[in-house]
Amino acid sequence: MELESELTAVKGVGVELGKKFAAAGIKTVGELIDYYPRRYDDYSHIQSINEIRPGIVTIKAVIKQAKGRYVRRGLHITEAVASDETGSVRLVWFNQPYRASSIKPNTEYYISGQFELSYQRLSIMNPSMELVSDFPINTARIVPIYRQIKGLRSTDIRRTLRTTSPVIKNLPETLPSWITKTQDLMPRSEALLNMHFPPSPTILTAAKKRLGFEEVFQLSLASLLNKYELLQETALTIPFKQQLARDFVGHLPFKLTDAQRKVIWRIYQDLEKPHPMNRLLEGDVGSGKTVVATMSALMAMEQGYQVAFMAPTELLARQHADTIHTLLKPLGYGEQVGLLIGSLKPAQKAEAHKRIKNGDIRLMIGTHALIAEKVDMHKLGLIIVDEQHRFGVEQRKKLQAKAGHMPHVLSMTATPIPRSLALTLYGELDISVIDTKPVGRKPVITKITSPNSRPQLYEKIDKEIANGGQVFVVCPQITESEISPGKAVESVYKQVQAQFKHRKVGLIHGKMKPDDKARAMAEFAAHKLDILVATTVIEVGVDVPNAAVMLIEDAERFGLAQIHQLRGRVGRSQHQGYAYLMMSDSSAPGRRLRALESSSDGFALAELDLEIRGPGAIYGSLQHGQLDLRIAKLTDAKLIAAARQAAQAFIDKGEDLLKYDELYAQVSKLRAITNLN
Repeated sequence: MELESELTAVKGVGVELGKKFAAAGIKTVGELIDYYPRRYDDYSHIQSINEIRPGIVTIKAVIKQAKGRYVRRGLHITEAVASDETGSVRLVWFNQPYRASSIKPNTEYYISGQFELSYQRLSIMNPSMELVSDFPINTARIVPIYRQIKGLRSTDIRRTLRTTSPVIKNLPETLPSWITKTQDLMPRSEALLNMHFPPSPTILTAAKKRLGFEEVFQLSLASLLNKYELLQETALTIPFKQQLARDFVGHLPFKLTDAQRKVIWRIYQDLEKPHPMNRLLEGDVGSGKTVVATMSALMAMEQGYQVAFMAPTELLARQHADTIHTLLKPLGYGEQVGLLIGSLKPAQKAEAHKRIKNGDIRLMIGTHALIAEKVDMHKLGLIIVDEQHRFGVEQRKKLQAKAGHMPHVLSMTATPIPRSLALTLYGELDISVIDTKPVGRKPVITKITSPNSRPQLYEKIDKEIANGGQVFVVCPQITESEISPGKAVESVYKQVQAQFKHRKVGLIHGKMKPDDKARAMAEFAAHKLDILVATTVIEVGVDVPNAAVMLIEDAERFGLAQIHQLRGRVGRSQHQGYAYLMMSDSSAPGRRLRALESSSDGFALAELDLEIRGPGAIYGSLQHGQLDLRIAKLTDAKLIAAARQAAQAFIDKGEDLLKYDELYAQVSKLRAITNLN
């Protein structure tokens, strides 16, 4: 029997059972071994009958009598009495008529199950039973519980795995011996066997450590190899022009923060090198990333190179185009800025394509429209991707292909990335952080609000509007749902209109036509509207200086990072910003909302989001499923640091990856997925 062997070749797996396994994507022995338990029930503590108390129990006993009966149509009950030298206990099974005839009298069994009250009597309900003389896989041990598959029980999976255990025991090592030795890791075959049949909690922990380490090591090695491979590529060198940078800064209506100065200097150093920049710029909403991006683009434009600036939404692309045009106009570069989005009229698109091709437009700002086949770049030197996690790898590669060579890449995100994710998922990127807000910016005051206090809250909101402030009301959904009836954006819009009849109320959501969205946003930005009822379409990039209040309906349905970004949309001028997190009911708020109320530290909140909800909360649907760690926890900073160091040491030692077949296969697959550049 080999890893590649069909599962139906395993003893005890017939055609029908094979079909059930196949439905879950398990067709070979290797795929079964790779199917990890989702949790474990500990039946390893064997008690005498007089010791047992309600809860999960395991006893070693003899069954003296068993009988079954139908109590009504469709319900069969089997009852038995199990005894040891200390006493007896009742066992009950529902709809398992074979039980009574299969029990061997006067033979010792391990019996594990839930000891609870049933029909006014304490009984062990639906217990698992195995002969003491057999090797137990369902009782008297830590029992693995697998994700439920239709028609397939955990007992079927455990039984089949027991048959394949000789294959597991003979699996080759996948890591170099110097790594397993220095990191104190058990052999891979042992770890896999102990994942499925752990003899003790301590050994299960050691098995998880070994397999988790390998997951992170593979991911880290893949990203580091991508990083070093990129260093071998050549890129257009973009020299730093000090006077140009000074002129730009001199025309700004504000002072750059020290954090912005540090970041832009690192970017200028990257652009001067003969190999491609691959930098991720992190910064909270309102920290000034757009100015840094514009300064980066300016150096490339000065050399006659083109810059492609890709944004995730038309709304944001339009705003970036307006902002950047204003920033570059005093230096005479304003007319070199162009906009390319899907909703442009055919004639406008054709004109934009023509000006891009002949080089009249040196800074193209757009959405996915930038990667259309018709777009022919003149001399692409720099790519800027805003909210980069919203674009897939293939989309970014298409944009790069427009250059005909390896361009410099600057990615930006307003979602703070925890250090563990930065080392693994984003390991091939150089990371810069703008960790300070512009001078004079006050922290947004965040309050959790109960529906009972809505009238008082509306009074506060009305006072803010009277003082010249504007208000965002954000809803969790566009359409009605059973989860939150009355919280669809259209319903809330009508409620707000009825409540604030003397105020101008607007509406914006993702299903509106692009022109209607742009019009609503423009009216709000021009202060023609007092309140804008919206979905999270306004989460990214929208800048309205007068916005003072952010009311988030059903706040518990949003992620921490999402709310943190949303509240960054208010308090961006002289107005104090307020974020009100409206609960769906009057129950006590959860840990996430309480954290938002007490902290404005985006990185601390991102770490908490990672701990509570997992990496999907931070990197969204990016390669979802393919990059999920199944054993390692991204909150395990010690394991991640050790695996990352080992990956670096593997490269520094000049190890030949081809010597390790399994490792080579996994790392090659991950390199293709993680390749952000």
